Amino acid sequence: MPMLELHVIKDVFTPEQKNRLIEKLTDAMVSVEGENMRGVTWVKIHEVESGDWAIGGKALTTEAVKQLAAGRQVA
Repeated sequence: MPMLELHVIKDVFTPEQKNRLIEKLTDAMVSVEGENMRGVTWVKIHEVESGDWAIGGKALTTEAVKQLAAGRQVA
């Protein structure tokens, strides 16, 4: 029984986007392990508070991630 854990910054993804992530991650796993395992494939999404996730010593905020997704540079 596989469990996939996804960590994201809070309020970046809508509930609909999170559902799509769950579906696509499950599909990816089932494509490897076989359809019989779909019913026992778990996906957990962990939301990290804005500013509590850092890359290169700089905290990322929800707004910064949204700017990145929109193709804008983050200072």
